[in-house]
Amino acid sequence: MAIGLLSFQTTIAQPVTLKGIGVHSGQPVTMSFLPSEADSGIVFQRQHKDGTVTELKAVSSQVGNTDLSTVLGFSPAHWVATVEHVMAAIYSLGLDNLTVEVDGPETPVMDGSSAVYIDAIEQAGIVNLGVKRRYIRVLKPVRIEHGASWAEFRPYDGTRFAVEIDFDCPLIGRQSWEGDLTPETFKTELSRARTFGFMRDVERLWAAGLALGSSLENSVVISDNDTVVNVEGLRYVDEFVRHKTLDAVGDLALAGAQFIGSYRSYRGGHKVNAMALKALLSDPMAYEVVEAPGARKAQARAREFVAVNVPGFAPWSA
Repeated sequence: MAIGLLSFQTTIAQPVTLKGIGVHSGQPVTMSFLPSEADSGIVFQRQHKDGTVTELKAVSSQVGNTDLSTVLGFSPAHWVATVEHVMAAIYSLGLDNLTVEVDGPETPVMDGSSAVYIDAIEQAGIVNLGVKRRYIRVLKPVRIEHGASWAEFRPYDGTRFAVEIDFDCPLIGRQSWEGDLTPETFKTELSRARTFGFMRDVERLWAAGLALGSSLENSVVISDNDTVVNVEGLRYVDEFVRHKTLDAVGDLALAGAQFIGSYRSYRGGHKVNAMALKALLSDPMAYEVVEAPGARKAQARAREFVAVNVPGFAPWSA
């Protein structure tokens, strides 16, 4: 079994609640993490004011808009937006089963990173459910290109991310981060990296009804003369690429299971991450679903997994 991979499914030991604002709506939002049974996966439940609930499974087939964040669902009246920072924390800590209740159209942005979510999950505690975990093992390279951007999955004995960004901005320029993903690596090297944006884009976003909750408390803001506006400065010298890596972890968590392989991207983002994941899951020869530790195809469960997460895909035969 690849280093760092767990054998059994997990959930949290007890509920935990967070309160904040939505980065785009600017409205208060409450989000709760609740324990869940084995094989239930990660499920978002949007609580509506009329008492109804929209349930959205955190899988790639439910991804809608990816322009400024990753959105689960296809209708503003029912979707849950900006799930990537939450999903990055859930994935990196090895949580397989969780119900996430949200009383608004997006998750709370908190400080713009995954650090608060990590703290909340660790406060709740993680428990072993005694049921074998399933992994998606990458079997061959899968690559997508989108304009000047590209991303690819490759076989690897572990879970590795290699992300490179290239901005026409002297403060950012070309930065890269590469490493094996473990809970400790994510916590120390990625979790505190905040979302970022340019002052010159603020008025345009506000006019479109977006970024209404964005502030120096939850975003790194770059001025028109290419300096960091935030008084405290950067948390990492290369915080920008580390946040893009954090985003990639959260976006790929929507595979519906932990993956065994490496993911590389250049000038990527939510859309490119989603395209790459869709390309991988759409090619039955590119991956297999295995049970830890290192079992080959678990036939019945693999077929069930694909049927649920890739609508319209015909199960393959061994």
